[in-house]
Amino acid sequence: MSLLSVSDLYVEYETAAGPARAVSGVSLELEPGEFLAIVGESGCGKSTLLFAIAQLLTYPARVVGGSVHFDGVDLTSLRPEELRQHRWRDFSVVMQSAMNALNPTLSIGAQLVDVCRAHTDWDERRIAERSAEVLAMVSIDAAHLKSYPFQLSGGMRQRAMIAMALLLEPRLVIMDEPTSALDVVAQRSLMRQIQALRERLGFSVLFVTHDMSVVSHFSDRLAVMYAGEVVELGATRQVFDRPQHPYSHGLMDAFPSLLGAPKPLTGIAGNPPSLVDPPAGCQFAPRCAQAMDVCTLVRPELVQEDGRAVRCHLIHPVDRP
Repeated sequence: MSLLSVSDLYVEYETAAGPARAVSGVSLELEPGEFLAIVGESGCGKSTLLFAIAQLLTYPARVVGGSVHFDGVDLTSLRPEELRQHRWRDFSVVMQSAMNALNPTLSIGAQLVDVCRAHTDWDERRIAERSAEVLAMVSIDAAHLKSYPFQLSGGMRQRAMIAMALLLEPRLVIMDEPTSALDVVAQRSLMRQIQALRERLGFSVLFVTHDMSVVSHFSDRLAVMYAGEVVELGATRQVFDRPQHPYSHGLMDAFPSLLGAPKPLTGIAGNPPSLVDPPAGCQFAPRCAQAMDVCTLVRPELVQEDGRAVRCHLIHPVDRP
C-alpha cells in the first residue's frame, strides 16, 4: 500500500472575483522511501498542494473535493486534535523560508524542546540527547542549540529546520522549496545531505521547487504542474531525457545544461491563465506553439501509459467534438 495517496484533490481560494481553483483534480501516489519532486512555475499550485496534503491551509483557501490518505487514514476527515497527533510524529513539513518558519525569539534548542514536549513524554535528558543527535545529522554542532535563528547562516537555518522535521523520525518529510534562498553551492550541499539522510533513515520525501535542476539527480519521480494540474508525471530521468508535454519542454529549455554544446535559453511566451476563469480546453493551449483546434475545445485527461502520465492531445489524441 502507498504511504501517501492523493485522489482527485481540488483546492480553491475565495477572491472578490470568485473562487480561484489553485489545485484542480490532482492525484498522485508516494511509496515508502520514495523521493517525489513537484516542479513548475511560481503560482502553478505547488505549495498550495503541499499545504492541502499537510492540512495546513487557512482562509481564504479550502479543500473543496478529493481526499488525502496517509498510511490509509484520510487526513481531510480528521479533526484538528487528531491531525496534531500525526504531524511531526508521522509526517513533518520544512517551510520555504526558515527565517520566517523558525521562532526568532527562541533558541534552536528551545524550539526542539517544544516539539518534543508537544508530542512525546521524554524527560529532559532524552530531549537534550535527541536534539544534539538530530543537529549532528545535518552537520550542525550541538553548541548551536543555544543559538537564535538570526545567528545562523541561511544554509544552517534550513538544515536546522530539517533537523526539527526529523526529530521524531517521521515516515514522510514534506519540503516546500527549502533551497530557494540559497546559492547554488549551498543548494547542492543541502540536497546531498537530504539524500544521505533519506538513504540512512528511510523516510519518503515530497519536494516542491520551481527549479528543475535542483532535483534532477536526487528525486525518483517528477511531477510537472501547470495552472493547478499535473501535466506530466514519470521517472525523473525519463522526464528529463524525453519530456513529452510542451510545458515540460519549455521548462527544460529555460535553464542551462552542463552537458553538450552551449545553447541559448528560451522562456515560455505568454502568461499563465486565470484560475478564476480558466480556458475551456487545455490550460496551456494559449501559450503552446503546437496547439491544435481540439486543444482549445477539449480539456485533455492525464493518461497513464507504461509508468508515464501525460496530459496532452499531442501524445494521446482525441476526436474533435
